[in-house]
Amino acid sequence: MTTTQAGPAIVPDFGDTAPTGRKLAIICSKGNLDMAYPGLILANAALGEGVHVDMFFTFWGFDMITKSRMGELKFTMLGNTATHMPQGLGGVPGMTAMATHQMRRQIHDVGVPDVPEFLAQIVDSGGHLWACRMSADMMQLKEDDLYDDVEGIISAADFIEKTEGAQLLFI
Repeated sequence: MTTTQAGPAIVPDFGDTAPTGRKLAIICSKGNLDMAYPGLILANAALGEGVHVDMFFTFWGFDMITKSRMGELKFTMLGNTATHMPQGLGGVPGMTAMATHQMRRQIHDVGVPDVPEFLAQIVDSGGHLWACRMSADMMQLKEDDLYDDVEGIISAADFIEKTEGAQLLFI
């Protein structure tokens, strides 16, 4: 698979979106391609409405912010009945690569940026990215291994403190 160098992030202009006082905390716990986008889309939408957004990446969601993996997230049909395909096909060699390619094409075709570009857009719009301390320790990852705009590796308790009063989404 070839990768292209992304240009500067395109930050949408939502007009005069003064802060609303609302806060949204999104916990991203899954790192497969189809589960990366719900949190990113919701964060982007909230920022467009003037909502303060903090995103916390934990467990497999860490793949979304790990430099070596963030551009290579995959989609598998195995165990995903929403694909409306016979489950036996998911185990066929090459099926994950084909399904990933198809999903990436569909995402691109509707004008949605890839994960690294989407994260840049969120940060440029005022969103905050945090990495889970326990997950970093388990995966033996340091801040240098993570996307540059991750503000820090913090504990779950620290995240709860930072997001006091926020609406919480666990994805």
